[in-house]
Amino acid sequence: MTVQDAVAVQALAARLRPGFVLGVASAAFQIEGSLAAGGRGPSGWDAFAEKPGNILHGHSPAVACDHYNRAAEDIGLMRELGIDSYRFSISWPRVQPAGAGPVNAAGLDFYDRLIDQLLAAGISPMATLYHWDTPLPLEHRGGWMNRTTAERFAEYSAAAAKRLGDRVAQWVTLNEPASVTLNGYALGTHAPGRDLLFGAMPSVHHQLLAHGLAVQALRAAGVSGAVGVTNLHSPVRPASGSASDRLLARVFDVMLNRLYADPILLGRFPKTPLIARPWFRSLRSIPDADLAVIHQPLDFYGLNYYYPVRVATGRGVDSLSGTAEAMLKLPFHMAGFPEYALTGFGWPVAPEHLGILLRELKDRYGASLPPLYITESGASFPEPEHVTGPLPDAGRISYLAAHLDQAVTATAPGGVAHGVDLLGYYVWTLMDNFEWAAGYSQRFGLVHVDFTTQRRTPKDSYYWYQALARARGA
Repeated sequence: MTVQDAVAVQALAARLRPGFVLGVASAAFQIEGSLAAGGRGPSGWDAFAEKPGNILHGHSPAVACDHYNRAAEDIGLMRELGIDSYRFSISWPRVQPAGAGPVNAAGLDFYDRLIDQLLAAGISPMATLYHWDTPLPLEHRGGWMNRTTAERFAEYSAAAAKRLGDRVAQWVTLNEPASVTLNGYALGTHAPGRDLLFGAMPSVHHQLLAHGLAVQALRAAGVSGAVGVTNLHSPVRPASGSASDRLLARVFDVMLNRLYADPILLGRFPKTPLIARPWFRSLRSIPDADLAVIHQPLDFYGLNYYYPVRVATGRGVDSLSGTAEAMLKLPFHMAGFPEYALTGFGWPVAPEHLGILLRELKDRYGASLPPLYITESGASFPEPEHVTGPLPDAGRISYLAAHLDQAVTATAPGGVAHGVDLLGYYVWTLMDNFEWAAGYSQRFGLVHVDFTTQRRTPKDSYYWYQALARARGA
């Protein structure tokens, strides 16, 4: 690290308030591997990945990062990194293979050991109960299109809370329900691969209900940790000043942002433009009793931010939705941001929009917005499959530094989102992993993983984040 870099790290660290959490995040399906070990059952993602053409290059998640067998090594990397907290997810089919009925004790044993090892390393556990891996038997019965999946999720949440609730510092019920609905049930680019478009709206209702029921189950179990949820949010802008672009941008803002946050935080679904109301008609008949369950008091709110969205009138396929044929049936598409550099995924690098997003959340929810964690923030860049030493990744360092700076600036006194209680920032992700439909082609990690040998090699960004963690209070 150059002297100039060290000075910049010191300056950024000095702006982090006491107690501000620096962490890293991961997801069980993306790193654990060992799909049948210890009684783990198949998930909808296992079935999706087996179908030819669903995963880029035919990559398999069967081994991934082999974290199931290498957790101690990975916790060692986190301990050396100097982070405060690790956000991981619990695999529902590892804990409850059938999605109902008996709990798999061996599955809970794995997370029991993981949590104890984290605490021994001085790392606070943040556990996500659902990061997209629905048990396959439930998926066969409709998955999130079936209301009973929410009820089964509450039972699983209670079992996890009973075993682990005395040591988990924060609980996240769901990760990015918007992504599950849009990619999994509306466009078909993720598991379970259904292209229902606006017919996917019941999956919104049932995920939100699952969240509320899980909050109730966690609190009934007497967990000692804080309880929250994580949503994906992006500022949505029209591609032009035309009336149609502005109208469709409002519609997409509802679809991506407000459809999930409004019921959780305000206890009601958002109003939609008149022309779009037929698309959301199934949500108008949700019972008040369900909305009351969804609208549970939360200890924190998790925000995943990666990029802003620009909406243009007309049919088209774009880099954000991949090659989903279903997109061609919609009257709008995502337009590009030619003014911004792109990540390896083709996502615009636009850190200033994180500040804009935080301001929008403040303005929209006011006192109803709980304290907030940025639970995912990161970028993929083209990197070699094999390395012999630390990997230079200046683009990732620049991305993380700029986004963390924007978040701190926006929420500081005088900032555009002053009043938002920002508690911490979690990098996505600790190590390169199975990146869903993109297979192993997109590397987000602070640590390089050679997927042939499973060798872990810290990148320059790992040492940058380590220096930031160490510089606090220096």
